[in-house]
Amino acid sequence: MKKPRIIAFLILVLAFFAGNFAFPQYFNQASDFVKEKTGLWLPKFSEVPFKLGLDLQGGVHLVYEADLSGVEEADKSSSMEGLRDVIERRVNFFGVDEPVVQTEQNGDRYRLIVELAGVIDPSQAIEEIGKTPFLQFREQKEDFEDILEKNQEILEGGEGEITDPFQDTDLTGQYLKKAEIDFDSTTYQPSVSLKFTDSGADLFEQITEKNTGKILAIYIDGILISSPVVEGKISGGNALITGSFTIEEAKELARNLNAGALPVPISLVSEQTVGPTLGKISLEKSLQAGLLGLVAVALFMVFFYRFAGLLASLALVVYIVLILGLFKIIPVTMTLAGIGGMILSIGIAVDANVLIFARMREELGSGKSFPLSIQEGFKRAWPSIRDGNLTTLLVAFVLFFFGTSFVKGFSLTLIIGILVSMFSAIFVTHNFLRCFEGTKLEKIKWLWK
Repeated sequence: MKKPRIIAFLILVLAFFAGNFAFPQYFNQASDFVKEKTGLWLPKFSEVPFKLGLDLQGGVHLVYEADLSGVEEADKSSSMEGLRDVIERRVNFFGVDEPVVQTEQNGDRYRLIVELAGVIDPSQAIEEIGKTPFLQFREQKEDFEDILEKNQEILEGGEGEITDPFQDTDLTGQYLKKAEIDFDSTTYQPSVSLKFTDSGADLFEQITEKNTGKILAIYIDGILISSPVVEGKISGGNALITGSFTIEEAKELARNLNAGALPVPISLVSEQTVGPTLGKISLEKSLQAGLLGLVAVALFMVFFYRFAGLLASLALVVYIVLILGLFKIIPVTMTLAGIGGMILSIGIAVDANVLIFARMREELGSGKSFPLSIQEGFKRAWPSIRDGNLTTLLVAFVLFFFGTSFVKGFSLTLIIGILVSMFSAIFVTHNFLRCFEGTKLEKIKWLWK
């Protein structure tokens, strides 16, 4: 008797903190009011914003098709990965908060999907993204050491303009055939091997002879990606970049070099701009729909299941604040599809309660005691709840791993919602019901039947 009430109290405390973490402004306003009127200081909740997706925050959704006709079949996948890395670096210059850049294959067609939340004018983004990656090999300037010294002074003093200590050579990505990861036969340390064209091999030999003992910097789109030191003249068109690479670092460097060397032009096939006003309206309408759905479900539960339905509605409120708190902690990018998945999971949570209460009614109708009816109701409803949720989870996982970005958002919130709804129905509702064992309310049969 005492234990369920303690658990129920702890659940409500958890829900209080989760609710104020999800929506801290109300508690913080009350805290400021109390401080102003009484001088009493109350702690405040950190105002961490929800992570909004493109369709709610506004921005640009771009779809590009890559032309891999000049790339061998075995290299197409790595070429797309390298292209994605290059585009990610480009969009980072726009100052976009967590841009989305991903590749997609449909048969023999390869596409690149770019989502830039908060960018309303797509013209500059389209211009920058559409460029073919440009790979350059640069050598040290004659006054390399002086430039480094001056740059260090500028960094320490905070005044002046940083000067690039490297200068262009004639060696560019057009002379590079291929870059791939390699391993030392003795130490198994990963490295990156380079293979140049015939004309590139002669040019590379001249450059390495001239810059022995110096850095030969590698740039893509003007960004330094590697700065190996030339150990001596390299002939034959084959070179090796060594260093303290992890396997993943070596793979990334090889991908980037290939992206700058291989001809992978991209063409824009779809452009969608979502204004912040439209995104705000979509968010407000989605939240209104969710709130109306919650009220409708609560009224239904109270009407058909009376006091048990009231407890289920309270458990549903606990469920919602817990899931919203989790969305901030993980964090989950909130999209219209994601909100749809969350609202669907509310129905699943209610479905579990309906099964439990229907079983409880049967047990009470057969003359069993209230505690035993609760126990048997949950026991008999559990197989149906388990099987129904597991099959839905299975479908949601399939959608998450094989679906596109919008489908992933829907399936992710649905997965989280199902897991939390099972906790809500089996643990929260159960303990709320057990709080009334041995009380006067237990004796009022019409409240439970």
